[in-house]
Amino acid sequence: MAKTALAVLESALRDKKLDRTLTTALPPVEQSPEACAQTGIAAVDACLRNGVPRGQLSELTGPRSAGCTTLLLQTMAVATQRGELVALVDPFDRLDVASMDAAGADLGRVLWIRGQTGGPPEWAIDRALKALNLVLQAGGFGVVAIDLADVPPRVLRSLPFTTWLRLQRIVEGSDMACLLIVPEPLARSAGGLTVMCTGRTTWNDGQVCRFTGLDTGIRVISPRRRVDGSAAVRALANDSD
Repeated sequence: MAKTALAVLESALRDKKLDRTLTTALPPVEQSPEACAQTGIAAVDACLRNGVPRGQLSELTGPRSAGCTTLLLQTMAVATQRGELVALVDPFDRLDVASMDAAGADLGRVLWIRGQTGGPPEWAIDRALKALNLVLQAGGFGVVAIDLADVPPRVLRSLPFTTWLRLQRIVEGSDMACLLIVPEPLARSAGGLTVMCTGRTTWNDGQVCRFTGLDTGIRVISPRRRVDGSAAVRALANDSD
């Protein structure tokens, strides 16, 4: 009886063109490298099943110093090395260009949209989202990201959910991988990923406190791609003075 009812429901969904909501309509776990934006970190790309999916809205989430920004910069750097253009909407002007350069990015292929410090966060987010819409509509980018890591979660939760639906409609079917950097899971699209980062910084034991490395663990969640895995990455600091 239950199987009959399920078959009837699936048939009705297909008739209404809603079959993409069915788990039976999910794409294979593995996607070709061309359909993803790789991070260039073997352990992470293996966990992501070849990287961040293009044509989808994905998110990197975690507390401060968890490794989200490092992973983003690495992903953008690899994209520029492939000859792609990348764009970062930076509402609070927090990007460390030296870190992006150290990741190996071709800075001539990076569009950096800088916000302004000061003022209410709602104002900065409104302007940043408008800029993100314009970038996505223009097209031609391999990776597009917006850094909302420093936005209070209460402010992000107050945004209409249609905000993210509009972004997904723009990016769907394109060659762009769109990434949100957020303090907590917020708006992944059905085919996108939520990459949850947990990091631990290490320091030397000398008289001068000095950063020596970052241990980052990631957990990947995506019911649509049947990905639910984890990976551990260690990023060492540059030893040069």
